[in-house]
Order: sequence, then structure tokens, then C-alpha cells
Amino acid sequence: MSLPTPEDLVVTPTGCRFLGRRIPCVIGRGGLSRDKREGDGATPLGLHRITGMLYRPDRLRPPADWAEPIGPNDLWSDDVADPDYNQPVKAPHPFGHETLRRADPLYDLILLTDWNMTPATPGKGSAIFLHSWRRPGFPTEGCVAFARPDLLWIAARIRPGTRLWVRPRA
Repeated sequence: MSLPTPEDLVVTPTGCRFLGRRIPCVIGRGGLSRDKREGDGATPLGLHRITGMLYRPDRLRPPADWAEPIGPNDLWSDDVADPDYNQPVKAPHPFGHETLRRADPLYDLILLTDWNMTPATPGKGSAIFLHSWRRPGFPTEGCVAFARPDLLWIAARIRPGTRLWVRPRA
């Protein structure tokens, strides 16, 4: 495995490094995990890739030309019994899911990762996103979260396939 480069997002419990900049972030309430499980609140360690970008067109402009709008019926399956587990789905959806078009601003901009994708293993964890934080120091349910201005700065500079390294230390 190669070493991280300045073009990689390198996330540790103390922050993120990207393009020579140190950016504050928060991780999951369950800390970092080598054995991620659905609902454990942990952020999975390892090398991941950015696979997509979603944004709320009623709240902000597309931060990159490859960003896709989040519609009113857009959901993400987090139900281990769902054949579409850890995939985007549309409402109405009979299985457990996360609503992507939220009342709060946390998911106004989402960077998707390839965690547990293609094919997804039920129970290994779903919806590992990069998104806006509630406030500094407030953990996520397993995602990586940033202050909105920092997330927008990152989104304007990454491309599909950008590597995301989640590491125990810098």
C-alpha cells in the first residue's frame, strides 16, 4: 500500500490534512474501528475513496461540476435486511433508511465514500459520509464531519476517486 500524498484526505482523531492544510473535523462517537458494525457509531479505519457528491439545491449551489442534487425523496438504506443495504434509495421505502433531505443543515453537502460498497456486506456499516458537523467536538454516528466552510473548501478541490485515509494517528 502506498503512503498518503497531499492530494489525499488524511483523517485522524485530531483532524484532517488535505492539500497542505490542517482542517478540524470530528469522527464517530464510537471512535475508530478496524471491525465496523452497523450502529456502533465508529468511523472505519483504512483507505477509502470519494465516490460521489450530493448537495441541497434549495440551500446551496453545486460546489463542483460533478455534484448531484438531493431531492425530496432521496434516502440511504441502513437496514441490514434490505436488498439495497448501503445504497441510495427513493421514498417511499419499506426498509430502514436515512433521509438525505434533512431539516437541519448536516446533509446540505455530502461526500460519499466507498465504505462497504459493491457489494455491501449487511451489518458491516452503512452511510459513511463526509458532511457538516453539528458543532466542534460533537461526534457523528460514524461519518467524518467538518465545519461547513471547510467542507465547501474541500468539495471544491476533490475529484471522484480522491483517497480518504482514516488513520489512528497523524
